[in-house]
Amino acid sequence: MTIDRFNRRRLLQSALGGGAFFLLPHLGRAQGASGEGQPFSFDRLRDMARDMATRPHVPDDIPDADILDQVDYDRHNQVRFRADRSLWRGQGRISPVQPFFPGMYFRNPVRIHTVQDGMATEVPFSLDLFDIPEGNPARQLTRTRGFAGFRVQDAKTEIDWMAFLGASYWRTSGYSGQFGLSARGLAIDTAIPDGPEEFPLFTHFWLEPAENGDLTAYALLDSPRATGAYRIVSRRGNGVSQDITATVFLRNAVERMGIAPLTSMFWFGKTDRHIAPDWRPEVHDSDGLEILAGNGERIWRPLNNPPGTRVNSFHAPSVRGFGLMQRERDFAQYQDDGVFYDRRASAWVTPQGDWGDGAVVLTELRTDDEIHDNIVAFWQPAGPTAKGQQHDFAYRLDWVRDNPAVSTIGHFTAVRLGAGGVPGQPRPKGVVKVVCDFAGPNLAGLGREDGLTVAATTAQAQVSNTAVYPVVGTDYWRALFDLSFGPGDDPIDLRAYVDGKGAAMTETLILQLFPSQLRALLASTP
Repeated sequence: MTIDRFNRRRLLQSALGGGAFFLLPHLGRAQGASGEGQPFSFDRLRDMARDMATRPHVPDDIPDADILDQVDYDRHNQVRFRADRSLWRGQGRISPVQPFFPGMYFRNPVRIHTVQDGMATEVPFSLDLFDIPEGNPARQLTRTRGFAGFRVQDAKTEIDWMAFLGASYWRTSGYSGQFGLSARGLAIDTAIPDGPEEFPLFTHFWLEPAENGDLTAYALLDSPRATGAYRIVSRRGNGVSQDITATVFLRNAVERMGIAPLTSMFWFGKTDRHIAPDWRPEVHDSDGLEILAGNGERIWRPLNNPPGTRVNSFHAPSVRGFGLMQRERDFAQYQDDGVFYDRRASAWVTPQGDWGDGAVVLTELRTDDEIHDNIVAFWQPAGPTAKGQQHDFAYRLDWVRDNPAVSTIGHFTAVRLGAGGVPGQPRPKGVVKVVCDFAGPNLAGLGREDGLTVAATTAQAQVSNTAVYPVVGTDYWRALFDLSFGPGDDPIDLRAYVDGKGAAMTETLILQLFPSQLRALLASTP
């Protein structure tokens, strides 16, 4: 595991300015002057991306930029797409689609095409597609060539279940109808020390609906150092499942290329409840990173809201899966009946084929509110990148309640921190107690007499007072130990699992703890 530090402000300042719109003659011919369709296929899209990568990136002037600057958050929310103009509305079970209006935070024009029988036809931007209140500056937008993205709705209820909006980001309503974390097409130089991060854009979409409500979205990606062709096949069932196939071409080398990026929010949870002045017990879209390594090891890394930005890399050759998960499903642990964090989907990436050597990279940014996405996770291939490289990859992305890669091994359900020592005796200074609850089918029939132990190791602190036992009156177990730490501020990296006579009974728990936060926790103890 490696750790980097960098200036978070540079990352945030670059977030809204990444990428640019670049119109090739190939794309101009995708829609004729009279609106006739043009041949389209995924192979043709790859050819477009390959051709673009041989040319310098040319940022496009944003039409009506001064007007877009006036369409702020509140004014953008006043603009409504006219439901009767929705694509495929009223056509059986086909999912209707509504484009998004551009604005201050979504300035780059996005071209949208429909695909039928191998022919593509562009949906031209028009103010007539939207209801815009009198006095809203959006009425003056006359020169834009595209939308900001699009939303996909259920044919019967007309409730959104997927949306593409901003850079290469998209979200789904998951298994519960509750939007939460996001995915994106590609991450470039996320949280590198010299920054800034580059945010590739999906500049064009080709949408192909299915009679059963599924939708295939083809997307062209563009940025100063990369182009790409994407096919995203989305299906609904017990959640939303997506089969993603992509080819990325590099215009130039990048330091950190992120495949299958996921973005989420973690403000505070069980291990750091004391850092937030909020009345709710927990606030997060995801509470941990889960990894299924190529050798079958399962890793659980609870998320942090660190004192400063942290980047951790988990070496995982031939990774079999990873995801940002929401394991805590008890409403009482959130007490939020407005946004329902207990219903937020987990997002699990399953590589198709062997991705080879590489690592799962986790970035955690400090945040002081729930409005900021501060968590990023992705796969980074090993080895340097270079100009002219082509990267082909495919994966399945499941937006679900629980990990679809089912296992009988014990999994950690909660990690809590408190003052160390023994109740009734003076509490030792600089000692915290780590309490880990876990459950799993492999624990059925076991009890205290079976001699389960906790194996916890760290180079930055001392572990003592370990214990493992089933919690009376429940179906889960508890492992706990004391952790003694010194006066420094370097992070404490801890690795733990429950052992049963030489066999791992649980996944591997990896914790990163911060002495400054631990001292604050102990100082708040009466």
